[in-house]
Amino acid sequence: MAISSSSSKLVFLLWVLGFMSVMSSAAKFDELFEPSWALDHVSFEGEELKLKLDNFSGAGFGSKSKYLFGKTTVQIKLVEGDSAGTVTAFYMSSDGPKHNEFDFEFLGNTTGEPYLVQTNVYVNGVGNREQRLSLWFDPSKDFHAYSILWNQHQVVFLVDETPIRVFTNKEKKGVPFPKDQPMGIYSSIWNADDWATQGGRVKTDWSHAPFVASYKGFDINGCECPISTNAVDNTKKCSASEGKYWWDEPVLSELNLHQSHQLMWVQAKHLIYDYCTDTARFPVTPAECEHRRW
Repeated sequence: MAISSSSSKLVFLLWVLGFMSVMSSAAKFDELFEPSWALDHVSFEGEELKLKLDNFSGAGFGSKSKYLFGKTTVQIKLVEGDSAGTVTAFYMSSDGPKHNEFDFEFLGNTTGEPYLVQTNVYVNGVGNREQRLSLWFDPSKDFHAYSILWNQHQVVFLVDETPIRVFTNKEKKGVPFPKDQPMGIYSSIWNADDWATQGGRVKTDWSHAPFVASYKGFDINGCECPISTNAVDNTKKCSASEGKYWWDEPVLSELNLHQSHQLMWVQAKHLIYDYCTDTARFPVTPAECEHRRW
């Protein structure tokens, strides 16, 4: 069967991305990240990093650099057993009151009940774009890869390379899109029993502490923005690339057909809450939700 040039290009690009992922996954934690708080609650066991939460403190880590566009991935094994009240987060964020932010928040639950994954997108300091989903596996039993892909066209949240959410650039419709603030990459575990589990009705049972989240496979493949460089130069370097970076390839400006089907399956089978359909909170549909494909 003949293969079109566009199909060949896509196959080659996916092969390159896979190769790059394998190569960069060998990068050690301390090359890319550093503990950011509660160092006595951060530990290493072989290739795994562990963050601990007890009734004294949680813990967290952050990237040594900031980035404007690209993809970041980390493999996480979430707290096992009764994790009610706990939140483990993996997210990207810029600084300041007008910051941009992309969140994965894993909401713990009582033993036997499923974890929920809450995603959120902040643009210019405005969030309130929550979605909650269940997962098609138990994320506390093994490591799974969680990724954020960000370019000038879309922000894609992925679980084991399956897209679970897309935030599309709709600037032409007057919707702000995050594209000019370099972002750091962070993760943390903390107590949020005032809201995390069943709206705060189920509290953290400290007799099960410490609660431990485990990490490995740290990967950042993005346009690095040194803190010493001013924002205008960083934006020019990372935005006016004209194909300089792999994430600017036209095939990554939207999901391909297979990814679109995956996302529709996730939204149909696992979506629990979507701010776009919450008319009590938003009597007027948010502009980015109008004419959304999923």
